[in-house]
Amino acid sequence: MASDRDKALIDKPHLLIVDDDREIRDLVSRLLSKHGYKVETARDAETMEAVLAVSRIDLIVLDIMLPGRSGLEICRDLRAKSSIPILMLTAVGEPTDRIVGLEMGADDYLAKPFNPRELLARIRAILRRVNVPAVAGRIAAAAKRLRFAGWSLDLGRRRLEAPDGLIVDLTTGEYELLIAFAERPQRVLTRNQLLDLARGRDATPFDRSIDVQVSRIRRKIEADPRTPSMIITVRGDGYMFTPEVEVA
Repeated sequence: MASDRDKALIDKPHLLIVDDDREIRDLVSRLLSKHGYKVETARDAETMEAVLAVSRIDLIVLDIMLPGRSGLEICRDLRAKSSIPILMLTAVGEPTDRIVGLEMGADDYLAKPFNPRELLARIRAILRRVNVPAVAGRIAAAAKRLRFAGWSLDLGRRRLEAPDGLIVDLTTGEYELLIAFAERPQRVLTRNQLLDLARGRDATPFDRSIDVQVSRIRRKIEADPRTPSMIITVRGDGYMFTPEVEVA
């Protein structure tokens, strides 16, 4: 029988830090361990894959600038086969890297050099979104399925079903944003509101991450993403989710 110490270790979220800078790996590892997380580190893609082969990882903190395969390539490859949440570390002043990272399926990003407290806050926010408490999950499973235009968003199982019955993969960020829209249909929502609803933080004047996530969702649910009819742009204001939504 597992001891209380073993159970506590099992219950700790297991994080993987992928960065070729040893000082950053050590700093982040100490910070996260101090705040109750189980932490593994990797210096490149090869080391990361070795860890993933033997460990169940709950979240990856992934630097873009890595030797060999870049963080963007790794993010793309991971997202093709896994839904593990990814927090990208990007170079300060490189908004293109942030946008591409979100396009590749990252759940959030943080520019270097970063404030350790902000890193911790971002990690906690992502884990809160993906780890729905058991009671809330049971309530959602029993009472919440959002249906719109033939689509079904199951909040208990955290999955999206297309009109033809196929399950459509969503990243954590896409899932949270789609819920924000579906729970507030036919209302104009600003980018600031959407960031607050879906990601729990305020927008900066140049934060276009919501636009990227909207674009990704459109490609998955719209008949023609170039002329969207379900998530429409309200110029100068934000976005509106147009379908009628039924709660089952």
